[in-house]
Amino acid sequence: MEITLGKIFRGDRVIWIILLLLSLLSLLIVYSSTGALAYRQASGNTVYYLVRQLFFLGAGFGLMLLMVNVIPVKIYSMVANYLVYFSIGLLSLTVAFRFAGIGEGSGRTLGLGPISFQPAEIAKISLIIYTAKILGKKQKTKGDLFKAFKRIILYTIVICGLIFLSDFSTSALLFATIMAMMFIGRIPLKYLALVIATGAALIVLIYYGADLIPDSVSRAHTIKGRIERFIHGDPNSEKGITQADYAKLAIYEGGIFGKGPGHSDVSNYMAAAYSDFIFAIIVEEYGLILGAGVMFLYLIFLFRGVVIVRRSTRTFPAFLVTGLTLLLVFQAMINIGVSSGALPVTGQPLPWVSLGGTSLLFTSIAFGCILSVSHQNQVNREVQKQPVQVNVPDEDVEMEK
Repeated sequence: MEITLGKIFRGDRVIWIILLLLSLLSLLIVYSSTGALAYRQASGNTVYYLVRQLFFLGAGFGLMLLMVNVIPVKIYSMVANYLVYFSIGLLSLTVAFRFAGIGEGSGRTLGLGPISFQPAEIAKISLIIYTAKILGKKQKTKGDLFKAFKRIILYTIVICGLIFLSDFSTSALLFATIMAMMFIGRIPLKYLALVIATGAALIVLIYYGADLIPDSVSRAHTIKGRIERFIHGDPNSEKGITQADYAKLAIYEGGIFGKGPGHSDVSNYMAAAYSDFIFAIIVEEYGLILGAGVMFLYLIFLFRGVVIVRRSTRTFPAFLVTGLTLLLVFQAMINIGVSSGALPVTGQPLPWVSLGGTSLLFTSIAFGCILSVSHQNQVNREVQKQPVQVNVPDEDVEMEK
């Protein structure tokens, strides 16, 4: 049985175990934290969101197995350019729909018939794949590095700019990941410092010029409001009714050992208990011990990502794993930081744990790419271990005799 499972679940086994543990936690905490949501939107059927989460987790595992067992890693490099163009097209279409008043109010979701998804999820993976491809090819000279920087930063500005119009936190997360990839890819610090300084100046400009920008153009007012609430505090905190206040209360009530599975009270009052603040509900029910355990799982995943990178024999797979691992770990740390009050409130779910639909499938694609590279590394090591057979012609044998 173990041999059969080993042939199916290829790649880094530690990552597979982490995904299994996070899946079990996801099912438990989603079922517990969606009670109020079920009464609002599912006619009181509290099992609905549990079954929904189970379906998407299962579909995610199926997608990862397909990627690891069927799709070669080099395919991602071959389609990188097309994925970036496709992402820009989807993001542009989403922005156009928003200005036209079509679709979801925040402008993040694109609905195509019965299917709705966030194009930013596709754009994140596409831009990381493209960046990995360019960094992998342009490493020989300083001129190559400068060419790589220009090509990467061009598409980064376009994609992050389009995402920025409706989702600042995702735009900033993706931008930080690309900057980290370029730093690891030996892009000169003077270029990166110039970009960071420009980005900081843009944030300052948005903060002081938010009142001059209409809400229909960007979320500048939302960004300014979140910055002010983080620095000066939220006026609504005096009443104790903000999402951040509920999250802190959940962590406080959870204490070290928690209140027990299904005993969360705070989740009944939080609008995003099952997504953006799900870590707080985990601590409320299972305590700081399990909360620390969740953080430890993501740190182990980060360590395994480093191991996979070091074992890679080619540059593209190494940069691909670097970018996707950093993206997932950054997102997890942001969710944990927001839930604990260490960071301003954003809209980042906890990867593979928060309630999700198509977003879970896109997350599984990121994990699938990492596992595919890990499997490729294992195959390469097995090939290197095989003894080299040298066929000696018969006439040479006769001469030796």
